[in-house]
Amino acid sequence: MYPAPLNLDTEVFTRIPSNLHKTGQPSVWVSHRGSEPYHSFLEGPSFDRDGNLFCVDIPYGRIFRISPDGKWEVFTEYDGEPNGLKIHKDGTIYVADHKLGILKFDPKSAQRTVVIDRPNYERFKGVNDLTFARNGDLYFTDQGRSDLRNPNGTVYRLRADGTLDTIWSGLASPNGLVLNNKENELYIGVTNRVVGIGLGANYSIGKAFLPVSAVGGPRGPDGMAVDEEDNIVVVAAGYGTVWVFSKFGEPVFRIKSCTGLRTTHVAYGGEDNRTLFITEGHAGAILKVRLPTPGKKMYSHC
Repeated sequence: MYPAPLNLDTEVFTRIPSNLHKTGQPSVWVSHRGSEPYHSFLEGPSFDRDGNLFCVDIPYGRIFRISPDGKWEVFTEYDGEPNGLKIHKDGTIYVADHKLGILKFDPKSAQRTVVIDRPNYERFKGVNDLTFARNGDLYFTDQGRSDLRNPNGTVYRLRADGTLDTIWSGLASPNGLVLNNKENELYIGVTNRVVGIGLGANYSIGKAFLPVSAVGGPRGPDGMAVDEEDNIVVVAAGYGTVWVFSKFGEPVFRIKSCTGLRTTHVAYGGEDNRTLFITEGHAGAILKVRLPTPGKKMYSHC
C-alpha cells in the first residue's frame, strides 16, 4: 500500500549504571506482569532547559536525571509507578503515575504534590502518559487494564485553570498522546493504531479520525512525538522499533533499536532538536538517532 520506509539505526547514548540496578525481590509491577526480573524499566524521557534528560523507572518508583554527558543520578524515589513524564515551562516535573494519579515534583527539592487523583470523586484506572499544550493545558491518558475486550480507557484534559474535561472515553488501551503543531488535533495511540480528534475553539471537541491505520509490533503503540512538519513518531512496544509516519499516515522511517525489543518512549533533543532519544526498557538504555526534521518544541522550552 505504501513504499517501504527507510531503515535508520540507533546508537547508545547512555545506559543505567550497574550501581543503580535493583536486585532481589521483584516489585509488584514486575510480579503482576509475570515477566522476567528487571533491574529497571525506563519510560517517559523529557528534557529540561539545561539539557538534562529526565526519565522514570516504572517498577521501582524512581525518576532519573541524566546530564548532557550521560551521567546518571536519582532525582527522587518513592512508592509509586511513574510512567509518562513532561516538564512544565516553569521547570516543574509532571508525572502520570499508574498507582497515584497525576503528580508534580519541585525541580530543586523533588517535593511531591498530587495534582489530581480522583476525577469526579472516583479513582483513575491507571494513568499512563501526558502532554502539555502551549497554553498550559495538560492532556493525559487513563489506560488502566483496558483492551479490545474491555474498551474503557479515557483521555482527559486538565485545563490550566483546573477544569477537567473528558476528551474521549471508551478507548481500547489509550497510551501515548501528542498534539500537532497547530494544536488543533490530538493523536492517541490505541491498541494497534493511532486515532485522532479535532480540538476546536472555546474547548469544543471535533470529529474523530484515523491518522495512522496500523502500528506494527505485538503490543501496539507506546510513546509518541511529532516534528515541525507534523510527522508522527510512534514507538512500537515490544518490537524494538520506532516508526515515523508522515502527516498522511505513510511510514517514512523505521528506527531500529540496537539493544533490546522493549522500546517505550521518545523525546527530541540536542542543540538543533533533531536528535531523537529513545528509552529501551530491557537493557536500561537511552538510544539516539539523527533525523532530518526538528521535533516540535516542548512546553518546557516555550
